[in-house]
Amino acid sequence: MNSIRERILREVVARLISAVAPVPVLRFPTVPVTREASPALLVFAEGDSITAHANNLVDRLLMVRLVAVARGDDAFDQADLAVVAAHTALMSDTNLGGLALAVREVDCEWDPEDADAGAVALPSRYEIRYRTHALDLTRTG
Repeated sequence: MNSIRERILREVVARLISAVAPVPVLRFPTVPVTREASPALLVFAEGDSITAHANNLVDRLLMVRLVAVARGDDAFDQADLAVVAAHTALMSDTNLGGLALAVREVDCEWDPEDADAGAVALPSRYEIRYRTHALDLTRTG
């Protein structure tokens, strides 16, 4: 069985796929998004830290960054619509079906990153708090 962290990431991606369709959702893309593949929503797990230990339970904080990438004359609109849909999908059930304790928006950078002429990349970050057993990463606490 996969760890709670992996199950959370899969749940996040599944919710985003439903929310932003037909825009593709790419988890940790290893190559730049091509002009033909945009708009797209990129998902990155930035880190996972331990915030507390108590009675064989471990409280954890998973940082997830979403990046809406779009190109063309309406790039800002496309990126903004993807960010709005993604936010709604994540915040509609902040327990992610029982896997998480909470989802919280951390920040959103509204300054476009000019990846190439006419490209816009709007990143937003979320923290996902969850709990596992100290000796078993596959069990919620």
